Amino acid sequence: MTIVSFKKSWKSALVLGSFLMALHLHTADPAMARGGGGHQGPPPESYTACEGKSQGDTASFESPRGDTVTGTCVQDKTGDRLVLHPDNPPEHGNTDERKN
Repeated sequence: MTIVSFKKSWKSALVLGSFLMALHLHTADPAMARGGGGHQGPPPESYTACEGKSQGDTASFESPRGDTVTGTCVQDKTGDRLVLHPDNPPEHGNTDERKN
């Protein structure tokens, strides 16, 4: 193998490796790519629970796990809709246990 062919092989391997790394990152779980471990923001049920309510009203909904989530209706970040702010929100990074 000559130096010229070694340089071409090395560059080809580098390009291929970079391409494969970019492909892997692109196809990885989007939530993980954002730095989170799952769902981001309030679930749709949080908005539905406050439909027809006023800011400050109490509301509740049943989570997909079967838990009853209770809380207070507040304006969402955009200020366009009311969303349920849970009385016991999940800790950051742990959505299975609630604070007491």
